[in-house]
Amino acid sequence: MLKAKRASKKVKKGFADHVIAAIHKGAYLKIRAGSTHRFVAIWSVVVEGRVFVRSWYMRPTGWFYSFLEEPTGAIDVDGRVVQVRSTRTRSDRVKDAVSKAYATKYVTPSAIKYVKGFARGRRRDTTTELTPL
Repeated sequence: MLKAKRASKKVKKGFADHVIAAIHKGAYLKIRAGSTHRFVAIWSVVVEGRVFVRSWYMRPTGWFYSFLEEPTGAIDVDGRVVQVRSTRTRSDRVKDAVSKAYATKYVTPSAIKYVKGFARGRRRDTTTELTPL
């Protein structure tokens, strides 16, 4: 009888559970695009165990465009730096879920303007998933 060969594929893993929990709980996520940018604090959400961010300003020198040029960077979660890869999201289903997650997580009266802005047009189209390297 022939033995089945083990697949030598590398299994892609997401963030550790404690990292996901900290990102979900925290109001801000410190992010650095590439290797030369400084860390900036942005809003983030967790959807289906995956981490997503959106850009508010979309400045040519900001984190969003830097990730388009160089898709690696880092996040600071509870004082621990984690290397990440960014992937722009195309799925409307995922973008809708991310919009709902922002509306659920950021509920203060001052946040409403930003939650609505993130759910529309060009800001919605900046939906970016972060995965560990």
